[in-house]
Amino acid sequence: MKFAIVLVACLLAFTYANEDAEIVKSESEVNVEDFKYALELTNHIKAFQEGHLQDKDNWVVKGEYEFVSKEGKHVKVTYTADDHGYHPTVEQ
Repeated sequence: MKFAIVLVACLLAFTYANEDAEIVKSESEVNVEDFKYALELTNHIKAFQEGHLQDKDNWVVKGEYEFVSKEGKHVKVTYTADDHGYHPTVEQ
């Protein structure tokens, strides 16, 4: 459930930070034991995340998001999150 809250917070942050951007792609599937979503905006922001319930209390989530920084650099963050924490890898 924590990841669903984080997901909603991230989507809201993208939306408010990019009021002029339009949604190019928006897909989501949410089930009791797994979820998946993809989002792409006209300002080159893309996000993908999927997760599944590993046991009754722990989720395993992987995903990525990418954007163009204010300096014009392409940034891509790939991550996993599990009961051992959040593990990002940043490419610039």
